[in-house]
Amino acid sequence: MPLTSITKLVQAARTQSYALGYFESWNFESLQGVIDAAEATRSPIIIGFNGDFLSRAARLAPERLSWYAQLGRAAAESATVPCGLIFNECPLDDWVKAAATAGFNLVMPADPEASLEDYTRRVKDIVAHAHGCGAAVEAEIGELPCGASGQIQANGHLTDPETAARFIEESGADLLGVSVGNIHIMVRGEQELDLVRLEEIHRKIPDVPLVLHGGSGITANSLKQALGLGVAKVNYGTYIKQRYAAAVRAALGNAEENPHELYGIGGEHDVLVAGRIAVRDAVLERIELLGCCGKA
Repeated sequence: MPLTSITKLVQAARTQSYALGYFESWNFESLQGVIDAAEATRSPIIIGFNGDFLSRAARLAPERLSWYAQLGRAAAESATVPCGLIFNECPLDDWVKAAATAGFNLVMPADPEASLEDYTRRVKDIVAHAHGCGAAVEAEIGELPCGASGQIQANGHLTDPETAARFIEESGADLLGVSVGNIHIMVRGEQELDLVRLEEIHRKIPDVPLVLHGGSGITANSLKQALGLGVAKVNYGTYIKQRYAAAVRAALGNAEENPHELYGIGGEHDVLVAGRIAVRDAVLERIELLGCCGKA
């Protein structure tokens, strides 16, 4: 089916009290696995790619943004469930605008290093451009701590409800990512959310869909309660890549002499198939928590 507007997807989620899952992809196989799981559970879904990663100047080979946009749109059009397409968490405004122009229907400028005043101004400018392209804009107030080292770093700060309300009024952002105890790249363990703070934010901006990044490290109990406090989208990435990496390592451990058995033939020793199935199963493990299964 055609790419579904973010407004329509979010309105349905809020009306029926569930959240959309954004299960991040990074290549063709991971994208296939996400959609396999969404179709198996009849769940509306957000697909997409990490804008921070794709736009990094240190990449050994530059990426062609338009290819990712067309891949995502083609995947959505062939899927049997409603799909939105996000260019997620990018600090470079020109890339964010280019993503909206290229066909992503949700873009997210994210720059924790920017001042609130500068970020508000930039988001407002991106909102004008993205809306002209038919895309929605997700922004973020507050900063999530990072758990990539295995320990939670003290580099984040929680979202202030008053600041969030002023930011939405001034920037015009459509969705808002919040920091309420959720952790970026939490490679092990889970923790509870600050549900009192989340409720305060929701009370200040009741009409704005809230987003939880760092879904991999949120407890099931916290997540279920968050669905009644304005959360309409939850992002997952870390645990999916962990499962993908483990599956690929296992497949390579059973390496065949014939390289076609490893890459592209589609059989039991194919590394690409192993990765796709691992992503599918990882998504199936968490998607029911969002309450979106059977809503497509």
